[in-house]
Amino acid sequence: MTPSGFILLDKMAGETSFKALFPLKRVFCTKRVGHAGTLDLRASGLIVAAMGRATRLLPFVESKDKCYTFRLHLGYETDTLEWDGNVVEQDSRDPQGVLGHLDRAALQSVLPNFTGDIEQVPPRYSAIKVDGHRASDLAVRGREVELKSRAVTIHSLKVVGEGGVTEGCSGREFATFDLECDCSKGTYIRSLGRDLARALGTCGCVSQIRRHRIGGVTLERAVRGDELKASHLVPVNEVLNYPVVRLDGQQMAVIRNGNWIPWKETPVGLDADCLVFAANENGEVLSLCRYEPGRLWPKVFLAEDD
Repeated sequence: MTPSGFILLDKMAGETSFKALFPLKRVFCTKRVGHAGTLDLRASGLIVAAMGRATRLLPFVESKDKCYTFRLHLGYETDTLEWDGNVVEQDSRDPQGVLGHLDRAALQSVLPNFTGDIEQVPPRYSAIKVDGHRASDLAVRGREVELKSRAVTIHSLKVVGEGGVTEGCSGREFATFDLECDCSKGTYIRSLGRDLARALGTCGCVSQIRRHRIGGVTLERAVRGDELKASHLVPVNEVLNYPVVRLDGQQMAVIRNGNWIPWKETPVGLDADCLVFAANENGEVLSLCRYEPGRLWPKVFLAEDD
């Protein structure tokens, strides 16, 4: 029987999110794995992977807010919006003449324009589907792809460093800044870097994207794939912080059959989603339910069939 739960992975830069799951398949001897929140090839950081029936909960993980750090390179832009892509635009001005306008104070002055609800156009090289094909696949084939802007939310954006050196830049950079961003699902850090540069009157790209948090789960709890052990399996209620209610055997049988049960007390810690985990008398979480005044409705049953 495939174990059910989450694995918190620290993906290394240079490996795909799909390849990052290989250690799970090896350690747990199963192909029944998945993950929430794909990271770009060159990005690193937290991936929440799921085993067994916990894969059914990945959409709930995917919807959570996230936190990233990244380096912004000002002075050139690439096709991938990463520091080592093919240069598509280079600021031709003398760097010495424009550096005074690209200092930390200038960057901080435009940050308020990129917080709150904003619109951004995703990168051409992205996993967004266009007519059933990934935009990145179409871009590789040389097809022009017009992506529509999408609404995202930037909760906070701040400068945490400047002047860092990154090896392998394909263009001439004028200045670099390190930033931290708390944002909603669907935010593209590469697009954010491009738009910040344009707001400063130049062009730009990013490097060193690293994801530090998904919802309430932080990178500090994550493990690298080459260090993964079966003991790193995390219960679902430690990743999705929904209240847990205890059901007796008869109540759980009703939930298992897809029917609602009466529930008079409002679960402690209930948020706007009104979701709760239902556990058996031994405390084992077996279902995700929606609470309505007076009843619990099953949404996802997590236990394996007998």
